[in-house]
Parts: sequence; C-alpha cells; structure tokens
Amino acid sequence: MPEIPPVPLHWHLPAHPASVRRARHAVTASLPHALRPHLGEDLSLLTSELVTNAIRHGACQDDENLIELILWPADGHYWLAVSDPGTGPGKPALSHPDTTTESGRGLLLVDSLAAAWTVRPRPTRGTSVIAGLSLRQGERPDAVVGWPGPTARPCPHCLTG
Repeated sequence: MPEIPPVPLHWHLPAHPASVRRARHAVTASLPHALRPHLGEDLSLLTSELVTNAIRHGACQDDENLIELILWPADGHYWLAVSDPGTGPGKPALSHPDTTTESGRGLLLVDSLAAAWTVRPRPTRGTSVIAGLSLRQGERPDAVVGWPGPTARPCPHCLTG
C-alpha cells in the first residue's frame, strides 16, 4: 500500500500589504516546533518576498483578488507555493539591479535561500511561485513529529486581525 502524504496547509489572503505579516505568521506558526529553529527564519523570509511580489505584481488590491498560500513537506523539503490571480503579461524572473536601484532583489533572495524554485502558470489564470527549503540531512518531513495530520486545520486566529 502506498504511503499517504500529509495534507498541505492552505490559506487565502486579500491582496493587501497587511497580508504579508499575516502570511508570514501563519506559515511559520504551522511548522513543527522542532523545525522552527532550522527553517523558521528562512521560511518567513521566503513567505514575505513571495507574498509581497504577488500583491505588487499579480493582483489588484481589493478583497476579490486573493493570494493563495500552500505549505507542505515532501521529498526532504518544505515547499511553499504562493499564487496570485494576475492576468498581466510576463512572469516573475530574476533581475540584476545595480546598486542604486531600490527594488528588484526579492527573487535574488528567493534564489539564494531556496534549494529549488520555479514559476508555473495556474490552470485558469494567474501565476504560482513554488520554493522549497531543504530539511536537515537525513530528516524526513513525513516523519516529523507534530506535522498536522489530514484532519488538522490552520489556526483561525492566525489569519485575522
């Protein structure tokens, strides 16, 4: 019989700057306590960068345009997918701004932190950016004590306020 993987955690947030902090808190609070010292800061930073990019470049700032986050452990990594409903041209790509440019370094940061990352179009419209952080050598995500099982849900107060 195949091993049943854990159910990914899933959130929807409005395309508003306040959602960056809420997303960062929800994602890092969902990590098992034993992994927070190892992955918490990097996962928080990845979440901030990807949600900020989704808000700035992929959605209008109103409640109908939601940013979607999905977090799951698989294949020795914790994976984070941040999706937006954007319909504009182009897709996220690495840039190499000069020292006088005030922005444009977010994906360089993602590229340096993540073991792997990619950009994928969504089936209907929009874009997903998926990034993975490697677990410590020899530690399997499906064996991590404290990872929510199939009936677990994110804490509702993590996404309010």
